Amino acid sequence: MAEFLIPQDLNHPVEQPRQPQRIALCVEYDGSVFNGWQTQLNPRLSTVQETLELALSTIAAQPIKVHCAGRTDTGVHAAGQIVHFDVTNRRTIKAWVQGTNSRLPKQVAVRWAREVSDDFHARFSATSRRYRYIIANTPVRPALQADFVTPYFYPLDAHRMHTAAQLLLGENDFTSYRAVACQSRTPMRNLIELSVVRLGDYVVLEVEANAFLLHMVRNLVGVLLAIGDGRKPPEWAHEVLEQRDRSSAGVTAPPTGLCLIAVRYPEYFNLPTTASAADFFSVLTGMNK
Repeated sequence: MAEFLIPQDLNHPVEQPRQPQRIALCVEYDGSVFNGWQTQLNPRLSTVQETLELALSTIAAQPIKVHCAGRTDTGVHAAGQIVHFDVTNRRTIKAWVQGTNSRLPKQVAVRWAREVSDDFHARFSATSRRYRYIIANTPVRPALQADFVTPYFYPLDAHRMHTAAQLLLGENDFTSYRAVACQSRTPMRNLIELSVVRLGDYVVLEVEANAFLLHMVRNLVGVLLAIGDGRKPPEWAHEVLEQRDRSSAGVTAPPTGLCLIAVRYPEYFNLPTTASAADFFSVLTGMNK
């Protein structure tokens, strides 16, 4: 059968596709109710990514796929996760924040939204990521903070832990501190800061690096815990590093207590400041430190 081409009605020209708009969001979430950040093949496993994408797609009236600064594991929280997405159906900033939040469960919230340039990428434009790990160093486990701190019943010497942590700073091969299943092409990471302080019954670790390997923060904590309770000397942290062997490092600390608190970007992107570590800690512990 012959096919006929129908000329366009000159009085009703075809609408040209709209130029995509790139939007950046800051998202916070309670990771204890999700199976990590990344969407899973098993539809029964709820993740932060699919939950956020569903809400955004409803507001945008088109499918939305987000890209994040750093994937978090099951049980890990975020106070300053940064994501971006491209969209052709434009909406107001208020719609991206309040409209999206109205479609999200109470465990996830968009804190701010900004239109960004096409060269911005939530992952690849980031210069560093910052995490906080909170340990409740008490003889009895907490109840109200159960999903946000890691209980540890043996006394910890925060000063010993901090001394050991300083031996790991700089650009190093962190093979000993990454999970065996880590798929990163290189184990090299630049550890910018790793500090340990005691605030009352809480031992708090702040760690910042250009990027992190799979389970790297939790493996760092696991080594420092063995030093803090006296089982290992402070220099053991560096000995583990030099081994370049995951089996030499000991246990992986639990995900509870771990939170992505900030992602840094070059100033020219002009993004708002994300959640401060002090504010996040005061919310969890009720302490004004």
